[in-house]
Amino acid sequence: MDHKRDEENGLDGNYNSEVETEHMKKKKENQEEKEEEEEEEEMSVERIFEGKEVPSWREQLTVRAFVVRFVLSVLFTFIVMKLNFTTGIIPSLNVSAGLLGFFFVSVWTKFLDKYWLLKQPFTRQENTVIQTCVVASSGIAFSGGFGSYLFGMSQVIAKQSENAGGNEEYKNPTVAWMIGFLFVVAFRGLFTVVPLQKIMIVDLKLTYPSGTATAHLINSFHTPQGAKLVKKQVRVLGKYFSFSFLWGFFQWFFAAGDDCGFAGFPTFGLKAYKYKFFFDFSATYVGVGMICPYIVNISLLVGGILSWGLMWPLIETRKGDWYPADLPSSNIRGLQGYKIFIAIATILGDGLYNFFKVLGQTLLGLFYQLQYKNMSGVPPIEDRSSPRSSSTSYNDARRTQVFLKDQIPNSFAIGGYTAIAAISMATLPHIFPQLKWYYILVIYLVAPTMAFCNAYGCGLTDWSLVSTYGKLAIFSIGAWAGAAHGGVIAGLAACGVMMNIVSTASDLMQDFKTGYLTLASPRSMFASQFIGTAMGCVISPCVFWLFYKAFADLGQSGSEYPAPYALVYHNMAVLAVEGISNLPKNCFTLCCVFFGAAILVNLVRDTVGRKRAQFIPIPMAMAIPFYLGPYFAIDMCVGSLILFIWQRINKAKAEAFGPAVASGLICGEGIWTLPSSILALAGIKQPICMKFLSRATNARVDKFLGA
Repeated sequence: MDHKRDEENGLDGNYNSEVETEHMKKKKENQEEKEEEEEEEEMSVERIFEGKEVPSWREQLTVRAFVVRFVLSVLFTFIVMKLNFTTGIIPSLNVSAGLLGFFFVSVWTKFLDKYWLLKQPFTRQENTVIQTCVVASSGIAFSGGFGSYLFGMSQVIAKQSENAGGNEEYKNPTVAWMIGFLFVVAFRGLFTVVPLQKIMIVDLKLTYPSGTATAHLINSFHTPQGAKLVKKQVRVLGKYFSFSFLWGFFQWFFAAGDDCGFAGFPTFGLKAYKYKFFFDFSATYVGVGMICPYIVNISLLVGGILSWGLMWPLIETRKGDWYPADLPSSNIRGLQGYKIFIAIATILGDGLYNFFKVLGQTLLGLFYQLQYKNMSGVPPIEDRSSPRSSSTSYNDARRTQVFLKDQIPNSFAIGGYTAIAAISMATLPHIFPQLKWYYILVIYLVAPTMAFCNAYGCGLTDWSLVSTYGKLAIFSIGAWAGAAHGGVIAGLAACGVMMNIVSTASDLMQDFKTGYLTLASPRSMFASQFIGTAMGCVISPCVFWLFYKAFADLGQSGSEYPAPYALVYHNMAVLAVEGISNLPKNCFTLCCVFFGAAILVNLVRDTVGRKRAQFIPIPMAMAIPFYLGPYFAIDMCVGSLILFIWQRINKAKAEAFGPAVASGLICGEGIWTLPSSILALAGIKQPICMKFLSRATNARVDKFLGA
């Protein structure tokens, strides 16, 4: 009996345990369902904004937005222009533009609301329009070629090239023809991809990572939690902006001559300083280093060590054998030629590899997307099996409805493209007589395909290969024109036409993706891009002219603003026209080695997997210090180190405020160039020269002064 009772007790115990387990299981399932519902609600961004009315496309283009856009456009153009003339590395300034746009308009609306004068609240759509316009305007400072092909036409750069023919072609910049040129070529890209906006954004659902990230940022700004965070971010940005601006002002006092000031501090010794190894105390480069990925900064440093630490000192020992010993350091038939053309070969190898890689991905991705869609009716990018598909579907339905409501007519895009093509063929040969109308016709026939490939590839990979398309134009048109018919200027001008079309097209499609995710109208986005481009066509030449007049040594090797890519692009055009006859001894062999090495390194990076690839340097980044030196790479690595340590100490805070700190450092010292340019134009010189000399040199100086 006892044993039986024990069994019964055992049965009862098991039964109760099973009931309890089943109860707990159901309770857990209910809890999970509740959490999933909450996650879905959080994931459904458009449900958060469901009660807010979407303003019409005209209401998204406000006067206050125009004022803020203009102010920020000038600010960011100065920053981009300074980076053009120093390193040529332009980081993404979308976060800064979004932050500052939100801050300025928020202050404006709060002030008006305080006195009951506010007629229209600040919306995420208006924020999107501001950010789009600012990036479009400052983007002209890059695609306009002020640090590359356009300045590469000038006499300053041509003299440094000194090609074999001795009859250098050049066209010195003036505000009038630069503005005219940009107005003729900069708008065409806007009309190129407009007919494809629905296909790329709605049908194929391309990712456009930068545009998507910008949209999520703007959406978060306009939630209660996001608004609190962005206020803190703006305060941090303002603090480091002030520090950077004052630091630039302080350094100015000590830079009264060549190699003077903090930028001339021999951090690692005078011998290392001779080969450009030093920390130059630039807040801008430190900020850029905090924004750029770690591998980019390490690649720059590795390239600097390889070139200035090993190759150039070794090639210098071949002076008198490989190149004449009596040549000046700036002559491209001497050491300068190795620096420039090996860098060009590496850049071309990297660019062509990525061009064919992205082109292959584009064609393959387009084929599979269209094939999959024909089979299932659902694009493959979107995972509909996700438990959050209901919220995703609501988001998509809402966004698609708004996006398709204000579509731009295809007839308008085709008519605009044709009209600008006709104007270009009529006017550009007057600006550049070497650029014949039939060259322009060929470019405009090929450009839509190039613009589509770049816009589609950018949607898949976030890579915009604008400069690669420009280089292809240099070599094709330059070689076609030939030396006898101004091939150098023709190639550089053709580069400008191609770069502006392809760049504007991919930028606009990124903006359409941002607008799609923030419910901004395609018409307001197009109008904002159009206005931003128009402002950039005026602001950028004026800012360039300020630099050009204020700094007499602009574009010269070893100066504060050497404009490295201007000389690189000019010599690409010379190479296209005259072939390899311009190169010093063994330079072509080394160029072939580095061209092949760039392709091989990229191939290895793509085959070892993403986890291992992050430890393999990027050839394009490695090539940049070949001509400039590694000094700015050291600054950028310091920025990476600061961010790395910050993330180790407090990762959440570093991720939240790191971009704001970096933006403040870049913007502050960048905007200091405006007052420093004005002081230079007014003839006000720095009062002190802080210079560092060896003990022996200092003794000779003291002896001379004592005498």
